[in-house]
Amino acid sequence: MNKRSAIVKLFKRNASAYLFLLPWLLGFFVLTVYPMIYSLWLGFTDYDFTQPDTTQFIGMGNYQKMFGPIFDLSEFTASTGEVMRADPYYLKSLSVTLTYVFASVPLKLIFALAVAILMNQKLRGVPFYRAVYYIPTLLGGSVAIAVLWRKMFEKEGLVNGVLGVFGFTDLPGWITNPDYALWTLVLLTVWQFGSSMIIFLAGLKQIPQEYYEAASVDGANNVRQFFSITIPLLSPVILFNLIMQMIGAFQTFTQAYIIGGGRGGVLNSTLFYTLHLYIQGWNYHEMGYASAMAWVLLIIIGVFTVIVFRTSGLWVSYGTGE
Repeated sequence: MNKRSAIVKLFKRNASAYLFLLPWLLGFFVLTVYPMIYSLWLGFTDYDFTQPDTTQFIGMGNYQKMFGPIFDLSEFTASTGEVMRADPYYLKSLSVTLTYVFASVPLKLIFALAVAILMNQKLRGVPFYRAVYYIPTLLGGSVAIAVLWRKMFEKEGLVNGVLGVFGFTDLPGWITNPDYALWTLVLLTVWQFGSSMIIFLAGLKQIPQEYYEAASVDGANNVRQFFSITIPLLSPVILFNLIMQMIGAFQTFTQAYIIGGGRGGVLNSTLFYTLHLYIQGWNYHEMGYASAMAWVLLIIIGVFTVIVFRTSGLWVSYGTGE
């Protein structure tokens, strides 16, 4: 039997499986692969979706526009001879996003782990509390919650009203103050700890109770047990939560758009990378530049993910003795 006949026979044998997979394959290639390839191409053009006939290939022009401020380029000439200006807000959006990621992700994981440990105790009503603590994760990414959060942290909002009861005066408008605006978004993210908590709780359930009993017999207190038993055995779960939350934090958009008024807030204090990308693509119609920004974001997320995985060998234990 030649190779071609073997392939035909294999296809016939699995024809029903391929038929059931066809809708998913069509969706994957039409809605995922094709848009990705097309956006990669657009990143090398000056595509304006309102004037598609004027699209020109400009090579690395969009990437020069992004990183021009690093090399002190206020303007430069693209490969087509067109004079382009560097984006003065790109580095600001990158800085805001990195600050948000490095602040929100560790705080969220710490808070989620603390609540998971509490929920792992033999307390009455634990199933009810688990459901209650998970609700913010379901609602936190919605427009309604973002609007509510904005109202709460305004100068005349609920937060200042409560603080005023305790004697605090001359309180700022947390959302409109560039020194605090970003941290209100960090607080909103930490509040959505439910998904990480559930995953941590599942990991805690897998740790044999005998380990803690043996440690207690040896005289280890709760703190020592936490750092010598819980953290090492939970480290694969911590790694998973860290990766997922980090990727999600880099892609945060809704909260920044609503709370920041769609423009990045006062002095661009909440100008997230994804928000800046949206403004460039849909407000200014620079879809080619927005596509290039999206690919750079993909690379940034990939680099940070690789770094976490590469360094995980120093702190993640899989119980193999290595």
